[in-house]
Amino acid sequence: MLVFRLVKQQYSKVLSGKGAAIFGERWNSKGMELIYTAENRSLAMAEVAVHFSLATMPSSYNMLSIFIPDNLTIKEIKTIELPDDWNTFPHAKSTQNIGDNFILENKFVTLKVPSVVTKGDFNILINPHHKDFKKIKIKSSEPFLFDRRIFR
Repeated sequence: MLVFRLVKQQYSKVLSGKGAAIFGERWNSKGMELIYTAENRSLAMAEVAVHFSLATMPSSYNMLSIFIPDNLTIKEIKTIELPDDWNTFPHAKSTQNIGDNFILENKFVTLKVPSVVTKGDFNILINPHHKDFKKIKIKSSEPFLFDRRIFR
């Protein structure tokens, strides 16, 4: 399976959950490393774009294509299984607990979760501390330019 990740150019050579661990995100608490990816390029872009305006439009980003071997089992969480506040902003502690438990249980290297930004699409979260993480590889890294029309 191919998944996608949009990152600042200086972070495009290595897969790391250190950035997410600095502040904590929707699916991980501060201090917990988790790599956020998307099932498609459009969702990867949308997940980043929601954090910017025209005045803060980012430059120097790369779109990573990441290969996850098909023989690695993906844990999936369906929307119906999530708490009522799963899609609120700012993100809820309840979703961070789900991601933290996924990391700590360490049974799966990937977790499929619904996107808040694009209903019907999914993000694939990667646990960088799982034994199978070494099997996941960056296949390509290409410069990515945001279309200014997104930030009107």
